[in-house]
Amino acid sequence: MKAENLYHTGIVVDDLEATMERLAEIAGYTWTDIVEVDQEAVTPDGQVTIPMKMVYSGADPRVELLQTVPGSLWTPADSGVHHIGYWSDDIESDLATLESNGIPFEVKSYNPDGSGSVLWAYAKGPTGPRIELVSRGMEPFMQYWWGTANK
Repeated sequence: MKAENLYHTGIVVDDLEATMERLAEIAGYTWTDIVEVDQEAVTPDGQVTIPMKMVYSGADPRVELLQTVPGSLWTPADSGVHHIGYWSDDIESDLATLESNGIPFEVKSYNPDGSGSVLWAYAKGPTGPRIELVSRGMEPFMQYWWGTANK
């Protein structure tokens, strides 16, 4: 993981649309299309399905807003920042490095193509923000999605 691979800050909010509207009004944000998906993922306790609803800002630095998912790790953080997201060329290796530094993985999602590759993962230590690692292979999709932002 390298500092230059940081590409977004994620914030979990209770009302996605109201937060989008408010940030557009006060700071001029534009937003991508909202994506809603039942995301299959793995935690240390086993398989889970997470009903995700999320959106990205249309310009750098990227802000990702995610709708609260009660009973999950997707709840608003005391600091406001839920996670910071980094591109990763090897998520499993980066997770091993984080874990060896006292930052264990919380959840990861595998590519549904059966390849066994990890698309994204979260890790959280006793201090500091949660870290999201996103496969660099997702970058073309993310670029396309960011292009849907209202201009």
